[in-house]
Amino acid sequence: MGPSVTRPLVVDAWMQHPTKEFLAHPMFDSLRRWAHGALTDGEIPLAATIAAMDAGGVRLGLLCAWWGPAGPLIANDTVAAIVRRYPDRFVGVASVDLQRPMDAVRELRRCVRVLGFRALRILPWIWNLPPDDRRFYPLYAECVELGIPFCLQVGHTGPLCPSEPGRPIPYLDHVALEFPELTIVGGHIGYPWTAEMISLATKYPNVYIDTSAYTVRRYPADLVEYLRGHGRRKVLFGSNHPAWPAVECLKNLDALALDAETAALFLHGNAERVFSLQV
Repeated sequence: MGPSVTRPLVVDAWMQHPTKEFLAHPMFDSLRRWAHGALTDGEIPLAATIAAMDAGGVRLGLLCAWWGPAGPLIANDTVAAIVRRYPDRFVGVASVDLQRPMDAVRELRRCVRVLGFRALRILPWIWNLPPDDRRFYPLYAECVELGIPFCLQVGHTGPLCPSEPGRPIPYLDHVALEFPELTIVGGHIGYPWTAEMISLATKYPNVYIDTSAYTVRRYPADLVEYLRGHGRRKVLFGSNHPAWPAVECLKNLDALALDAETAALFLHGNAERVFSLQV
């Protein structure tokens, strides 16, 4: 995208407004090192998250709940309260308890039908379970019935947990084969298995990639080539705020040399389509 092209406003496919307890968790020590002070272990005011969105040109953020084996790290109702306060800036993304499948399905239904959430996100690494584990499958069926995407992390883990559940092939390949109606968004680009993630997004019409946790200058060359070419409708921008705010992630965007149509799809159009957003 050359300097004469006006950058569209942004939809951020992966954000969280973390609780103090979330930020203080020891598994995020590695992220605090990498984030060079952007990820504090104290409370972040909601006004600071809104200001960071404004600085990065983010008009709408998909705001994630978090649930792990020890319980919710960011509760669905906490996310819902933020969305109610700023309905023009945030859309809720649910998380649920894999250990209790029927409770998880019921909670997902509540989040979508009552709270208005637009997606489910579960992090395989936090459970140390690959996404083709049987405990995910009732949720995939419910996502299809509710008409919402399933989002997950792919690639190695920044937090101090095993990376193997983030391998796209064979685990996510199995899911996409067995649930062809399920829309899947793999966040964090899949590194060091980015080529595997690109192959799945190419193979399956309902598989997408988001770039969260990576700055533009760190995008692998094969992802940039895919984004510029036949993957222009398959890659969504994500930041992973607050560890990587959008303004930092999008520095040097012009270096990608995206044409105006591709830039608009990447920065907001693909997310609007995938998450059925009215922006």
